[in-house]
Amino acid sequence: MVEITGYGVAVIAFLAVSLIVGTLTYKLVQKSGRRLIVAGKSLPLFMVGTMLVAQSVDGNSSLGAIALIYQYGFWAGAVIPIGLGVCLLMTGAFYGKKLNKMSMFTLPDYYFRRYGNASEGISGILMIISFVVLVAGNFAASGFILQTVLGIPFLLGIIIAALVVLTYTIAGGLFASAYTDIFQIYLAIGSFWAAFLFFAGGFSGVPFDTILASAPPGYLDLSGLFDTANGALINWAGILALGLGDIVALDFMERVFAAKDSKTVRRGAFMGAGLTFFTVLPVGMLGIVAFHFLPGLEDPYVALPELALNHMPFAIGAAILMGVLGASMSTANGGLLAISSVISRNILQRVIRRRLLGKESWSDSKLLTITRLCVIPVMVAALTLGYFMPQPGIYLILAFDIVFAGALAPLTLGLFWKKANMPAAVVSLIVGTLLRLLMFFIVPPEWAGLDTMIPPVISFTLFIIVALATQKKWPGKERHDVNDYVPPEEDLISGEDLKHFRANAHGSV
Repeated sequence: MVEITGYGVAVIAFLAVSLIVGTLTYKLVQKSGRRLIVAGKSLPLFMVGTMLVAQSVDGNSSLGAIALIYQYGFWAGAVIPIGLGVCLLMTGAFYGKKLNKMSMFTLPDYYFRRYGNASEGISGILMIISFVVLVAGNFAASGFILQTVLGIPFLLGIIIAALVVLTYTIAGGLFASAYTDIFQIYLAIGSFWAAFLFFAGGFSGVPFDTILASAPPGYLDLSGLFDTANGALINWAGILALGLGDIVALDFMERVFAAKDSKTVRRGAFMGAGLTFFTVLPVGMLGIVAFHFLPGLEDPYVALPELALNHMPFAIGAAILMGVLGASMSTANGGLLAISSVISRNILQRVIRRRLLGKESWSDSKLLTITRLCVIPVMVAALTLGYFMPQPGIYLILAFDIVFAGALAPLTLGLFWKKANMPAAVVSLIVGTLLRLLMFFIVPPEWAGLDTMIPPVISFTLFIIVALATQKKWPGKERHDVNDYVPPEEDLISGEDLKHFRANAHGSV
């Protein structure tokens, strides 16, 4: 029997507000696929920075990180916000400005423009798989919150969260994310700090040093970074997979493309990085607090909601629950939209419709309709995975392991090395990914982490070797002028945008 408490009322109200605000952004889409996917490339700094941190501080990096800390120690979960913060720093410093100037809808657009259809199709499939895993983790986190707060079955909880996200993703696309993130993510960050200060200040009735002393040996020292017996390899693998692999992130890059200019991207990425790093201490310490107050939990993924319900003041506990739920839905929203955009634009429109069938591209309004329809099966796939294998936190690292192994080298070397070419990209994508899969089965548990670290190194090495060996037949581009990236397809970029980019090109993207 469902018993609605004050916490339940707060969570239900929060879901309702998110649904209403997100759905009202329907009017901003204006029957345009471009506006649904990248908000018409119009978003200002505050929205871009907020959306980037919202994709970092989600259910995986909060509820999932606390569950990992509860089981394995501080660094096991802290690597998630640390890695994501590093990714945003890298994006701001090296990648964001170049990619924003290319006026793309999706990240596979880059692989098409630089390397052609084969690379576009392979990278698109890898990113779809990666992000279904990511969205599954956030649906699972939302399901755990609703299950614990409302006393409903986990399946019902995950379905409710998924339907809310589905509705406003179809309605407003990236605009829905922009407007709901504003109240969702700052509530999450503020509530993490309020909860941490509540326990650190001894207001729980237990001195904080007593809480810290209850942690097992190795939970709070640096052995998690330097001792392989305490998971150092796995922890560094997590930092690398997120810090570098997350650069090849559909949702991050969707926001990079949506920023109104390259200066906004740079500042927004640094803003997002700062706010993400700001969550490392409170999230990490809440994992230790949960270990003290909730010993012997059968399911560590309910550690945070149980802590919020039973060991915090109502105001802080309710804010935590709403904040984690909102953060999870925010990333799920961005992920659903990003995956659906790749399916509709890159796989269905360009690879299948144009390349294989030789038909004309869809109009902007037709792309809008197809993208919205694609959201539904993507939601079902992520919900199914999240229900049968609910592992927030682990899913986040796994998601970017996939693209870290094969897709990072073609993106990075394509941007910064003029000899990058199609054969190198295809080999890197295929071999890097297959090697990661193979190493999953052959690397012994005591060396876990190497299966994440080794494939990208080989992928980069093979890319360079193949590119140099095939330059005569497939020469790389001599320069990275804006016009080099504009393919002879009317569907990639509007005439108005093309005039704008040519007028503002200064020789280097």
